[in-house]
Amino acid sequence: MDTINHLAVIPDGNRRWAKEQGLPSFIGHQKGAENFEALVFKALEMHIKYFTFWGTSLDNITKRSESEVGHLYDIFEEQFNRLAKDERIHEKKVRVRVIGRWQELFPDRVKQAINKAIEATASYNAYNLNFMMAYNGDDEMLDCIQKIVAESPAEVSSEIIKAHLWTKELPSVDLIIRTGCEDDPHISAGFMMWDTAYSQLFFTEEYFPAFSPESFEKAITGACNRERRKGK
Repeated sequence: MDTINHLAVIPDGNRRWAKEQGLPSFIGHQKGAENFEALVFKALEMHIKYFTFWGTSLDNITKRSESEVGHLYDIFEEQFNRLAKDERIHEKKVRVRVIGRWQELFPDRVKQAINKAIEATASYNAYNLNFMMAYNGDDEMLDCIQKIVAESPAEVSSEIIKAHLWTKELPSVDLIIRTGCEDDPHISAGFMMWDTAYSQLFFTEEYFPAFSPESFEKAITGACNRERRKGK
């Protein structure tokens, strides 16, 4: 594969990184957010047109403590407000999309910040920065099936399934990078299950706050140098 058109990142290990540093978990999330920005601009430097970032799973929002989720909301609000006015985002014509149950579950202040970034970049199409927020892949697929059943089409095709996914505007994923994988590399909650059928996978033990732009670039370059057969 010569180039990566669509890269997805599953950032794991924020809390474990903080624990090893003797810090509260919210500091790990803050450091992860800071590292995310560095990786976004490295991806733009490498001319990756679609960058999808799993900001938070549905389980993270519904099953973790109110205190931890509150800290996540604070980080999201700050980050999207910053993205909305970041000159580099506007110079590169980066469109921001946010996919998941965030409109149903997030507090108004966070939704306002997210909408600000979406609206500020809605006319751009040079690059695409996609956030999965309150997102589980199995939840997306269940919603897709329910919509198709409600419409009762004469037949179900790959095209019909794709058209009913939350990710219908996104191309298939070329490479998934997951950090913080120590003994059990895996993909959680059916992450983008339809769009990752032929994705290459890169797992690293490095926790996300410590996953440097240099490590990020090395993972991408390695994927570009491997043949992608897609079952052939």
